Amino acid sequence: MKRYLNVSLIIKITIALFLGVIVGLIFGEDANVLAPFGDLLIRLLQFIIIPLILFTLIVGVNQTRLGNLGRMGGKVFLYYVVTSALALIVGLIVATVMGPGEGITQQTNETIEANEHPGIASVLLNIVPSNIVTAFTEMNLLGIIFMAVTFGIAISALRSSDEHRVLGDHIYKVVDGMNEATFQIMNIILQYVPIGIFAIIAKTVGNQGLDTILSLGNMVAVLYIALFVQIGIYIVLMLLFKVKPGQFFAQARTPMITAFVTQSSSGTLPVTLNAASKLGISKSLYGFSLPLGATINMDGAAIRIAVSAVFAANYTDTTLSLANMVAIVVVGTLASIGTAGVPGAGLVMIATVFAQVGLPIEVVALLASIDALVGMGATALNVTGDLVGTTLISKTEDNEKEPVSS
Repeated sequence: MKRYLNVSLIIKITIALFLGVIVGLIFGEDANVLAPFGDLLIRLLQFIIIPLILFTLIVGVNQTRLGNLGRMGGKVFLYYVVTSALALIVGLIVATVMGPGEGITQQTNETIEANEHPGIASVLLNIVPSNIVTAFTEMNLLGIIFMAVTFGIAISALRSSDEHRVLGDHIYKVVDGMNEATFQIMNIILQYVPIGIFAIIAKTVGNQGLDTILSLGNMVAVLYIALFVQIGIYIVLMLLFKVKPGQFFAQARTPMITAFVTQSSSGTLPVTLNAASKLGISKSLYGFSLPLGATINMDGAAIRIAVSAVFAANYTDTTLSLANMVAIVVVGTLASIGTAGVPGAGLVMIATVFAQVGLPIEVVALLASIDALVGMGATALNVTGDLVGTTLISKTEDNEKEPVSS
């Protein structure tokens, strides 16, 4: 056990990935026997999400001025909206050039229903939970963020007042202690991550097999090329903001791999928060930006929407006009806001966009056969985008603080 604990987490995860692929290819669907170990990882990550968000945000709010919090929030939201739209444009350009779906004659009689997107008004209303307990049970991250920020501000006000300063300090110390305890639990969970990743990869590869990969390989390849183009854009942004990409990816690779395997942005949140802490980012920033990003910032999902739209157009011999592409960017950006960062949510988003721009919903059933393969890469980029944005905004905050200290 001591030897296992002393091995670097990224090395253990890498070994787990290779072993999972090998076991999945050898045993096929029989690898499903390992599914409970993967399910346990998902449950452990989901178990720690709420206390992480709640305590980290309350502590973070109390470590910064309210004016700074508002400024950071504006930057975070602007970055998320702009990069989501940019990701859609990248996906459309790459897919248009490479033409996924051309020449495929496979037919499908399966259909999938497109749920109507609730709209911006409903998403905004959902930020304020009607019931605190419901926000927890339904894993309403936006609602939990709102509650944490509200109580954080209230505790900060108590600590700032003459009458209730002692009471406020006591409450803050309790919350800070709970936050540290939560991180101790998370460190234990991280040691189980490689085992869970091994089980999930073995099951995924065993169920998908090589046939699915080869039959729609062009679509999968185009999507991953677009994902790497977006990562290239991230690297350029980091260089512009004087962030060293090597140092960033040294910490970001663990949440990226975890997101790749689990296909859950929100489920990976504990690992992403841990990476942000190791990057030296202020808790008051990453405690807010990363939970929010796991809910509304879906760069990978945006690229998936764009590539899927071009695939559907080529598959049905439909021409996408410039107006259609603009509609895909606008609707896709709006559809990504408030979409749950969990496995399977991508298909609902794609169906929503298809319905809005007039593409056949039936093609979504065909894309469902490679849902796991494309979902893995898209989720990894979702998490990467959150962490890149938080790092860049942290750099701008450091720059704004410099004149004050001098």
